[in-house]
Amino acid sequence: MDGASKEPLHKDYYKVLEVDYDASDDTIKLSYRRLALMWHPDKHKGDNDVTAKFQEINEAYKVLSDPAKRLEYDLSGCPEINQYTLREYLTRFKGMILTCNGLGIDHPTKWAQHMRELKPH
Repeated sequence: MDGASKEPLHKDYYKVLEVDYDASDDTIKLSYRRLALMWHPDKHKGDNDVTAKFQEINEAYKVLSDPAKRLEYDLSGCPEINQYTLREYLTRFKGMILTCNGLGIDHPTKWAQHMRELKPH
């Protein structure tokens, strides 16, 4: 190891928007608006870090506010356990864990719906 800090390969858009992994569309929108106002570059003239944070917030909202993009993001999420606390990991991937383990728990989550669609008949 060279000691350099490693940037995660996959940004956690839920953390960027400060919402839970099962947040509703309204919760995501409200959090986006709050953060966009807080980090708007016009409020922090000339600060490149603020501009980068604002762009990251916009990128996260663009993905999580679109149902198709959000599902794709959720399904391709980075399941590296070292990037999450145990609670975050289980919350984020509970649908996949329960469905893949064949527990037969009927959850109206996007994971469960997607797994049912993939299951051969």
